[in-house]
Amino acid sequence: MNAVPTVVRFANVTRRFARGTGGVQKVSFGLARGEFVFLTGPSGAGKSTILKLARLEELPESGEVRVAGATSLKITRGEIAKVRRKIGSVFQDFRLLEDRTAFDNVAFALEVTGAPAAGIGARVQKALERVGLTSKLQAYPGELSGGEQQRVAIARALVNDPLVVLADEPTGNLDERASRAVFQLLRDINAGGTSVLMATHDLDLVRASGFRTLELNRGTLAYDSAEAGPMEGLG
Repeated sequence: MNAVPTVVRFANVTRRFARGTGGVQKVSFGLARGEFVFLTGPSGAGKSTILKLARLEELPESGEVRVAGATSLKITRGEIAKVRRKIGSVFQDFRLLEDRTAFDNVAFALEVTGAPAAGIGARVQKALERVGLTSKLQAYPGELSGGEQQRVAIARALVNDPLVVLADEPTGNLDERASRAVFQLLRDINAGGTSVLMATHDLDLVRASGFRTLELNRGTLAYDSAEAGPMEGLG
């Protein structure tokens, strides 16, 4: 039987910062195509650094990051831009343009990658349909709830049909009901074949899901549920 290919792979990756916080040391793991994986750990453990490395916003000091077939060992700035088209990113603070409608926020993700103008409208409509916001196309971020803003952000992440969605605390600014709705949306996206790597502090959500979990501690990978017994980790 052939092994499932990985869309993200870290091999002995180290990335440190001048202030000594948030970096990672000798981290190795793989995210398989179609897999949903949680990143957990306390603040400063390295979760955001992992996601920055995975989208090639940061490059490792040592070791290798492979994303969508590209390698950090020999990638150019132009190649990084192409790889990022295969990655969808979702953030805790939504990062929407306040002076643009939901439709225009999602369309912007296509415009900056040089997508043909003739096809943008249909692709944006489809992405917003996937997140249940067809009635909010012309709403501005300030007219939307937090949960709705995050769904616009997820639609923006999906509009390029990415291989993987990298979600950095996507429920961190939401109430419990909106958090559950956003998580269910990410599960649905994953069920459609898109890999998801999600950083979160919500251990109740992690435990209830049954998905694989990577736990970081002081920049090292302290626990991988794929390699550990059911009573280990997530303390």
